[in-house]
Amino acid sequence: MQIFDRRGFLRTGALACSALGLNMVAPNMLRNRVAGAEMPAGKKLIFIFLQGGNDGINTIIPRGDADYNTTNRPSLFVPENLALDSGNGFAQLHPALSPLSELYNHSSINGLPGAGNMAFLHRIGYDGQSRSHFDSQHFWQNGIPGDADTEEGFLYRRINAAYDLNLPENAFVAAGLNSSQLLALKGKNMIPNFSRTQDFTFPAGQHFLGQPPSELDVDGRALMGLYGGQADDSSKPYRSLVHGAGQAVGRTMSVIQDALDQGAYSPANGAVYPDTSMGRKLMEAAMLMKRTPAKVIGLRRGGFDTHQRQGQLTGSHPNLLNEVAEGINALYQDLQDQWQDLLVVTMTEFGRTSRENGSAGTDHAESSVMFVAGGAVKGGVYNCDGQSWGDHAMFSARDRYLARSTDFRAVFGEIFQKHFGDTREQLDTWMPGYSIAEMDHPADFKPLSFL
Repeated sequence: MQIFDRRGFLRTGALACSALGLNMVAPNMLRNRVAGAEMPAGKKLIFIFLQGGNDGINTIIPRGDADYNTTNRPSLFVPENLALDSGNGFAQLHPALSPLSELYNHSSINGLPGAGNMAFLHRIGYDGQSRSHFDSQHFWQNGIPGDADTEEGFLYRRINAAYDLNLPENAFVAAGLNSSQLLALKGKNMIPNFSRTQDFTFPAGQHFLGQPPSELDVDGRALMGLYGGQADDSSKPYRSLVHGAGQAVGRTMSVIQDALDQGAYSPANGAVYPDTSMGRKLMEAAMLMKRTPAKVIGLRRGGFDTHQRQGQLTGSHPNLLNEVAEGINALYQDLQDQWQDLLVVTMTEFGRTSRENGSAGTDHAESSVMFVAGGAVKGGVYNCDGQSWGDHAMFSARDRYLARSTDFRAVFGEIFQKHFGDTREQLDTWMPGYSIAEMDHPADFKPLSFL
């Protein structure tokens, strides 16, 4: 029999309970499951929040804009011969994104062989853009720009509408891989969140988890015995107060333990993840996509608040772009058997100023770039071409920022409808106020048709 010490028991138990318990403080805007909200079998989503505000102009370079020059960006300007060709005669990709070349390339995009499953969506934002990190991150994840009070995620609403998260079979339909809960996955019912899978298991594994009550063993054993029976057992005071949380912990730990029991994970097809915290989380996300019922997994990568020494070809921002590119490319290689049904999406709270500041960096601005990759994605650069990019667009907002062209909710509206099969009417449930925003700013909600 395996033995684990008291300190390990308490530490791991605390991690597990706090990870699940974070969801319990949020109000439940969506109290009932929505009719017809089932998610199609096999359809999956991995999202990465690029926290800090990614410099979209340095990511997808508007080469055709005369304002992209060494006067406005003296240390950040990337020479034309060093950037990557997008194929549309206007935009270029930062050279740090070269790991995505195979995924981006396609004869219909730039005449090169490749999958063509990588889309870069430029000038994405929302009306009334906040330049506060906290507020804008909140709006992007609760799906309600301007509402800083709602502590419930828009992806949580979608998941909670499709699944009764209190049923054992739905214990692991989504997860966050972070040290703190992602608001996008936060709600009344529990969605597990943990930084590492090994932090969500006990050294004794199934021995600690035990067995739920049964006809042969009315009390069950260990954790599953404690929480596996009825919530209203009169012989066990206060049982109902912790029963649901305990069941969730036990079910989630059991799923993760089963995944880890399959042995050390080796990425398929020679995929190599970045040797970083984000790279490790992406590899764990791939493992969970293969070994568990998970359909949605989210994580966060910080560091994009590049006020100083941002870097031209090397430095903080190029290094971040390269890490994200390597990570997405590794997912593409590793999850080939799921690629047709998978979407990988990045988000960021805002872009950066079009003019470089005095510290060789950029400051908080408005619109930025989203990455969308997956087997059904129509690759290319969107909202950054000679037809859609007007004169002096780099300074189209307050003569300082790049104005939005598309609302981020329209991007997710397309994902919900074309990837998850939702109706147009359901978008107001996942993102309250969607229809009103669309009526107020119809141009912001014109579909990009990247799916």
